[in-house]
Amino acid sequence: MKTEFLRMLRRQQGQVVGWGISMALLGLYLFQFYDTIGAQREQIERLIQSYPRELMAFFGDMTQIFTPNGYLNSYFFSYVPMVLGIFAVLAGSGLLAGDEENGSLDLLLAHPISRTRFFLARTMAFGVAILGILALSWLGFVIGIRGSSLQIGLLELWLPLLSLFGLLSLYGSLALVFSLILPARRLAAMAGGIVVVADYFITALSRLDPDLHRIAQYMPQHFYQGGEALSGLDYGLLLPILGGSLALIGIAWWRFQRKDIRVGGEGSWRLLLLRRKAMHNQS
Repeated sequence: MKTEFLRMLRRQQGQVVGWGISMALLGLYLFQFYDTIGAQREQIERLIQSYPRELMAFFGDMTQIFTPNGYLNSYFFSYVPMVLGIFAVLAGSGLLAGDEENGSLDLLLAHPISRTRFFLARTMAFGVAILGILALSWLGFVIGIRGSSLQIGLLELWLPLLSLFGLLSLYGSLALVFSLILPARRLAAMAGGIVVVADYFITALSRLDPDLHRIAQYMPQHFYQGGEALSGLDYGLLLPILGGSLALIGIAWWRFQRKDIRVGGEGSWRLLLLRRKAMHNQS
């Protein structure tokens, strides 16, 4: 199990470094502008008032950008879930299906390791990869905050990232379930991407449409605090989304235990239907 865990981490280290450094540079860049925005507060407030409400819905309460919480939420944490959601969906959908389609998963499972231990090693490596990206993002925050007047404790900067970890874990776990149900990884990634984009837009537009709010309260981003977590992490929001991630991982494990591993290549809906028909005829 340890060997597979470390092997999976080595495979993902390039993605972790690439995504992590990109997020760190973005955070470092944004912190340099906080003092500039504060010095032009009157002009920016007039500019914000001229923007349509439909546009502002995607960035949270822009009137709060002069506070640490509002600034980080508007310029980073409001849209980063959709950006890093791409990594979560691609990594989650390829966690098992990627090796299955290239024909190596059946060879790996031929080694003396149970499916459960193999599955746990890979899902743990995926969780550590997400934490690695967020740790590099935090490092960029730490460096950037030294050059600004923002008064935020270094440990407090972790709170929004923990909320983001829960959301990304849910996206990745959902993509993993899709990869074990749908006949191809690309279909699983597409389905996971649709969920990420729909989650973002429905949650944003629910601030304008009360009817959408009834749907948005069941969407993953409803439980995401973003920059508001700087004032205190709400465990009543974090625990349900972590619980949802664990439930999805449990479903994925159950499906993986009963899955017939392909020798290689993508599956298809037609083959699945034929297989079910053949099983029905045999019974």
